[in-house]
Amino acid sequence: MPKCLLPLLSALLVLAPLPAWAQSARDFLTQASFVDRDRDAALRHIGAAQTAAAGVLRGRPGDREAQLTQVTALAYRAKLTGSRTEAVAARKGFEGLIARDAGDAEAQLGLGAWHMGAVNKLGRLVARAALGASRATGLAALDRAVALGGNRAFVSGLSALLRLKADPDDPRGRQLAEVAARAQVRDPLDRAMQRAAAAVLAPLRAGNAAAAQATATRLLPFGAFDR
Repeated sequence: MPKCLLPLLSALLVLAPLPAWAQSARDFLTQASFVDRDRDAALRHIGAAQTAAAGVLRGRPGDREAQLTQVTALAYRAKLTGSRTEAVAARKGFEGLIARDAGDAEAQLGLGAWHMGAVNKLGRLVARAALGASRATGLAALDRAVALGGNRAFVSGLSALLRLKADPDDPRGRQLAEVAARAQVRDPLDRAMQRAAAAVLAPLRAGNAAAAQATATRLLPFGAFDR
């Protein structure tokens, strides 16, 4: 996933209304990552988001929202298809967005999610060798995203789930889940992450780390395909 999951996704968008095309593209990505339970349906919605963004970029090549949508959708495709080429291209896309604007919370969040997702799926050694992924890089990007846009439930909530999936005893992950449960809600992504934060806090407060980790895994984007 959304200045946001796709994806994977924020500071400049907290108060600003989205253009109609962007909202539609984000709706497609939200549908694919949080609602669809069929891989082919999710890929169709990702493709629809890419098509909407591509149409904007033909007229406005530098449109930041469209660029972020394209990169997030590519990262989402790579997650579902297992394509190394798409995965590396998505990482480079997030890095390019950050090089142009290091204050883009959503690009930072997307990069952090990319690194954490790769390491969680492949393990540290394989993820680094095959994709150039690093847990340390991912955590640093998540921290930058929270510093820039953590008052939104989507940013703090997704960061919490990624941390808790990797380590259910991570105190920063629990802290961010608490923040997300009280954070601003602007769109469906915020609402989804606020509900997810509340759900993962229940086993954490009960001292059940394994259940918290399983809940985080299930509620992350494409969690239906990770079980």
